[in-house]
Amino acid sequence: MRKSALLASLAIASALAASGAFAASISGTITGPDGKPFKGAFVQARIAAMHMTISVLSDKDGKYLAPDLPDGDYRLAIRAPGFRADPRDGVKAAGDSAANVDFALKPGAVRWSDLSIAQGEALLPDHKGKAMLFGLCMACHGFQSRMAAVSRDEDGWRDRVNYMRKDMGFFVSDPRFGLTDQKAEEVVQYLASMFSQDSSLPKSPTELPQYPSLVRNFSDDASKIVYVEYEMPGGNRMPWSAKPDGTGKFWIPYYGKANKIGHLDPKTGQVEEFSVPYTGTALIHSAVPAPDGTVWLTEQGANQIAHLDPKNKEVTEYGDGLRKHTVAIDPKTGKVWTTGGLTSFDPKTEKFDPVKVVPSSYGISLDKEGNAWFAEMTSNGKIGKVDAKSGDVKKWALPTVTGTPRRIVFNQADDTVWFAEFAAGKLGHFDPKTEATQEYQLPGPQATPYALGVATDGAVWYSSEHMDVIGRLDPASGKVTEYPTPRPENSFRDFFLDDQGHMWFGSPPNDRVGYFYLRK
Repeated sequence: MRKSALLASLAIASALAASGAFAASISGTITGPDGKPFKGAFVQARIAAMHMTISVLSDKDGKYLAPDLPDGDYRLAIRAPGFRADPRDGVKAAGDSAANVDFALKPGAVRWSDLSIAQGEALLPDHKGKAMLFGLCMACHGFQSRMAAVSRDEDGWRDRVNYMRKDMGFFVSDPRFGLTDQKAEEVVQYLASMFSQDSSLPKSPTELPQYPSLVRNFSDDASKIVYVEYEMPGGNRMPWSAKPDGTGKFWIPYYGKANKIGHLDPKTGQVEEFSVPYTGTALIHSAVPAPDGTVWLTEQGANQIAHLDPKNKEVTEYGDGLRKHTVAIDPKTGKVWTTGGLTSFDPKTEKFDPVKVVPSSYGISLDKEGNAWFAEMTSNGKIGKVDAKSGDVKKWALPTVTGTPRRIVFNQADDTVWFAEFAAGKLGHFDPKTEATQEYQLPGPQATPYALGVATDGAVWYSSEHMDVIGRLDPASGKVTEYPTPRPENSFRDFFLDDQGHMWFGSPPNDRVGYFYLRK
């Protein structure tokens, strides 16, 4: 970007922040090729000055509404697999005005990159490399953006597989998890046969007879969802989440090779970045602000934690040889908890204290007393609690023994615990007073709950990883409403609630962070 253009962009963003103008809206009607109202099309309004996109759905009458917009010029685009429409540039929104823009859809194509992981696994042909691709290589991302959206020859795919094994590392590089040289070559051959100039796939998955049975329809309530996304400064960030720091800004761990964390100001869309000293691939999985304004983070690729002082940009790294995954900070004591091998760290003494009876854990959440609630993400994993005072550990088995609990959230409003059972496709609710657990089955053939958050109204939000949707459970009624997402392969990993009731997420494959909410 030229200097003059950059200065103009910053000036616009500063003016928007100063004015606090988030009252404009854009609305209109979407019709299909038959001229009838079209339900379920995403209208995506991007304001370049803020690197921000607002995505909303058309309802059963074809109507859409993008509310609470900052003043500025917008580019409107449509996302509706199987249909297309020309984008509209220069759509102005200002003050409390309501711009009106209608779209008439034309027939288009459904691309392989439009599918969910579950749809892709059902439709892509069997091959020796397929099981390894879906079972191991998609632990951190799906096939859509990095495979189906590109075309490479055999050598090109071999280069990418070797890159993952060498530079991204973690379990993809560890033969104990199955990706031996032979298995890696099978994955290469499969990718080359699927996603190259000589691909054996039909151009569109709609040409396969099974496709119609895999298309999911959403309820009328789903049209109320609003997504607001911010673009990251570069294409290798892989933002894992976005956690509020109490000042209106958000800390973002980058799981890619950037070896940085970001600090987003949502009023301007600007992201300040901070580097860590580690020179390998750090794979920063978690970044959590402490009450003193500093930030604690985990470097999963280095098996370290790190402490950032944003004022002087100093980063100090600490390691004890154990895996490091997700961070939780006790605001009263300053103790830093990390999962992987469940461990606490005392910043005053700079000493680690591993919880030896919990060698493998994933999610963590602290209650009001500083007790650490954790989830063991194994085939017969339990949920448990570490007593903050005594250090005693207690575990509880799940009704579905093989549920594989992943994320866990202690609900401060009623002192109960929610957890996501990734393998069972269920949400679990545990009451520490009665030690009773209730499970809720989620919709879909591959319901795989991952990100998890409890909203201010008590509703439980989750992401269904393989279904590529988010869902809302009303605990009072047991009703589950699912919502499509504005881009394929969102890979939401964690949800964090801000002080406005918005649920924040990171979308690693799309290099975006943002939030969602339901409009009235």
